Amino acid sequence: MINRKKFDFYLLAMLIILMLAGCLAIYSASTSKIGDNVSTQNHWWKQCIFVFVCLFAIYVLLRTPMPVFELAVIPLYVLNMIALILVLFTPAIGGSHRWFSIGGFNYQPSESAKLLTILVVSRVLAKDNLGELRQLLYGFALVSVPVFLIIIEPDFGTTLVFWTSLMAMFVAAGLPLFFLLLMVSPVVSIVFSIHWMLLLLWMFILVLLLIRSRLSWVAITISGIANLFAALIMPVFWNGLKDYQQSRILTFIDPMRDPLGAGYQIIQSKIAVGSGAVSGKGWLEGTQKNMNFLPEHHTDFIFSVVGEEFGFIGSILLLGLFAAFFWRLSTAVSELKVAERRIATAGICGYLMFQSFINIGMNIGLVPATGIPLPFISYGGSNLLINSMAIGVVLKFLNERGFMK
Repeated sequence: MINRKKFDFYLLAMLIILMLAGCLAIYSASTSKIGDNVSTQNHWWKQCIFVFVCLFAIYVLLRTPMPVFELAVIPLYVLNMIALILVLFTPAIGGSHRWFSIGGFNYQPSESAKLLTILVVSRVLAKDNLGELRQLLYGFALVSVPVFLIIIEPDFGTTLVFWTSLMAMFVAAGLPLFFLLLMVSPVVSIVFSIHWMLLLLWMFILVLLLIRSRLSWVAITISGIANLFAALIMPVFWNGLKDYQQSRILTFIDPMRDPLGAGYQIIQSKIAVGSGAVSGKGWLEGTQKNMNFLPEHHTDFIFSVVGEEFGFIGSILLLGLFAAFFWRLSTAVSELKVAERRIATAGICGYLMFQSFINIGMNIGLVPATGIPLPFISYGGSNLLINSMAIGVVLKFLNERGFMK
């Protein structure tokens, strides 16, 4: 039942505006205009149907009694893990086993795993009298299950989303920040292992931060050894990456090393965004898109279409929409007093913000191409549905403030 006094109409309105902006962007990305010849693919009207399906799903979710919703989380999580196993036996698409094709609709279980994992982890982290060490262990254990299965697909980019949401949930659960530093530091050590001077500088900074956290010298020593070990196994980690993953990283550093291969996407995306200048080339007039120079322009590189056709002004407007949306979503975290719901909302906010940052950064050449779509804007039914359901969960939490616990 919707409580009009507590229901967040602003958050819902921002969600609808973003989805409509996505439909317009996908229409443009699906349309090729060369001279007087105009052809449009069917992606845009499919996305419009997805939008109505998503809004109906949010309505059903809001009408579902909270006890029924809470009772369904664990079984759905288990079923999702089974789906992640079964998808490994489906025919490979582009070298990956990620999708179930059902009646022309592609379902990607790794998408629903994001939301369900957040809901399960938040329930565990919110338990009373659960020590900090157990919070860490349980959180990592629950997230590691879907991450391991998704890596096998393989889909490395999606696994980063899980770790980001886990970090956000740890913060919302009140875990000391130096614990987060200890968890993130090995990754930084691996990155800085490219040069021994950078590694030494990072180790010095890390030790200073840990001393300021008032850790014992035993803990600091163990952390230092763990970070050195992480840096030394970098060659093993590098050799364990797929060829295309190595190529993406190297090409990110220097796209011109393979301008017609791995660097092609980044180069063409940057050309599209840059050529839009201040006001853009105009609606449907993007040459990089129309001449099909820009790959995957209705999915991963949809932001480049916006940048090319609407320029800096259009890009800033879209970023402004996201900023307003995430501002409201982040304030919802502090408004929720029930620990489980507050932690889950933080995880949802964290993963959506991370996906947005990675996708836009990928489009302008700040991060390597990872295949992560832009939430609510990129084409894709399962991605849009799960992201919308995630916001539906937050709306449900806000709507039922004070009803329980």
